[in-house]
Amino acid sequence: MKILESTRVVIIGAGAVGSSSAYAILTQGICSELVLIDANKARAEGEALDLEHGLSFVRPAKVWAGEYADCATADIVVITAGIAQQPGQSRLELAATNAKIIEDIVGKVVAQTKDAVIMIVTNPVDVLTHVATKAAALPWGQVFGTGTALDSSRFQQLIGDYFHVAPQSVDALIIGEHGDSSLPIWSHAQIGGALLKSFPEYDEAGVKALYERAKTVVYDVIAKKGATNYAIGLGVSRYVRAILYNEGLVLPMSADLVGYLGHSDICLSVPCVIGRQGLVKQIALDLTEDERAAFQKSAETIRQSIVSLNA
Repeated sequence: MKILESTRVVIIGAGAVGSSSAYAILTQGICSELVLIDANKARAEGEALDLEHGLSFVRPAKVWAGEYADCATADIVVITAGIAQQPGQSRLELAATNAKIIEDIVGKVVAQTKDAVIMIVTNPVDVLTHVATKAAALPWGQVFGTGTALDSSRFQQLIGDYFHVAPQSVDALIIGEHGDSSLPIWSHAQIGGALLKSFPEYDEAGVKALYERAKTVVYDVIAKKGATNYAIGLGVSRYVRAILYNEGLVLPMSADLVGYLGHSDICLSVPCVIGRQGLVKQIALDLTEDERAAFQKSAETIRQSIVSLNA
């Protein structure tokens, strides 16, 4: 990894997801300055101190609990603040309360800088990315959400286990809503360039059950430990690295669609190229008729949730 000049990542929300993201970023030596901001200043200070105490084990960095003024020279602002999903609760049920929180936070960030990339992690991430995009009024791609990148990672891990290969060798995406109306792109799912159905282990019912597991496993995690934080924390660190190092990484991220499969002015996850200014472009997929119909259903689900915010 090449060494960059001073790079600042600000994480707003020092709860389980924010602190796990900070830990993952710090242990990988991704940035030179890491700032934690939280409405509970003592919580942010405690997390920052805890991270600071391990600095002798990692690449040099400066870590502190800060204020919104620290966003002024930030390269990336990661927003994880908001009320958390509870056992038995869907992500969309969080929309009304978290929309107000995100709108307020984004307003405070853009009052300090219009140059930083803004990454939304808080759920329901597609609805809140739409809210943040409108509130920030920044160029396309500078504001985006983590979307179904984590869903796809879960999917790849499950497929890898099923076919006895490393998840890094699986090329399979979940797109649409980061939630119950998401859809797997079976028509493009591959291992080593070969479609899944070409493998002798392939069983249609068994493989399709993998998607259902990927979609619902989050509820098991929340029921058992109260929150999901490590996987998304690792994911956030990966997206941050792709931005700071202008990698051109392709992942399904949530951003405002621009005529994508006939949809605009709505945020859903589709494959995107990640670069120094955030998202560079969305990649068009050649979907089957069934996949197109499922994408349409997912878009309608998010539109209804957005409309309900303004009702």
